[in-house]
Amino acid sequence: MIEISNVSKTYGGTLKAVNNISLNIAKGEIFGFLGPNGAGKTTTIKMITGIAQPDQGTILMNNINMQEAPLQAKKQFGYVPDSPDVFLRLKGLEYLNFMADMYDVSKEDRTERINMLANRFEMMHALSDPIQSYSHGMRQKIVIMGVLVHDPSVWILDEPLTGLDPKSSYTLKEMMREHANAGKTVFFSTHVLEVAEKVCDRVAIINKGAIQFCGTFKEIQEHFKSNESLEKIFLELTENE
Repeated sequence: MIEISNVSKTYGGTLKAVNNISLNIAKGEIFGFLGPNGAGKTTTIKMITGIAQPDQGTILMNNINMQEAPLQAKKQFGYVPDSPDVFLRLKGLEYLNFMADMYDVSKEDRTERINMLANRFEMMHALSDPIQSYSHGMRQKIVIMGVLVHDPSVWILDEPLTGLDPKSSYTLKEMMREHANAGKTVFFSTHVLEVAEKVCDRVAIINKGAIQFCGTFKEIQEHFKSNESLEKIFLELTENE
């Protein structure tokens, strides 16, 4: 679970990128995080993952304070960034073993997980090739596999479907649901609102650094007295702000 309480972040002393937001992402749910460019989405994700420090407020990861015990908190989650261009000179298997080493995954567990992930994402044939030879979609898949190799209870996914072919996209969405059904947490940032509507149990919409709404799709429709799609409601909400 992730608990964000009264968190703010200002850049340059004047630009309030995130303004006093609070969110509670529970175990057993896929939580969608939506917002237009420049809304504060990326800054929020950087604070949740410990890349950036909040100016105020607290962030708990499975009840561990990110500011007070960052290493312990970071062991709780796996983070897929919005760019897959990492460690390009390593071969796929070298990268996965490096990630397993970082999280002290045993030889037996890593072999089993790497084989499972490689089979599900159809990457077994490419593990001996350097990542720089991969297509964008293959790089996205190897990064996702590296993030999941230590079997974290919390998944933080920033635009994870970008560049994936339809089958791999379906596989990842299927794995997200399996993870949530196992009583674990998925925090999912996306621009594809149609996917968010179908996949997420709840969503939060952020704009200009503030949470505009948080709840289920049905609750959003009831709140705005609308039978429109999430995409239409989102566009109307963010354009009116």
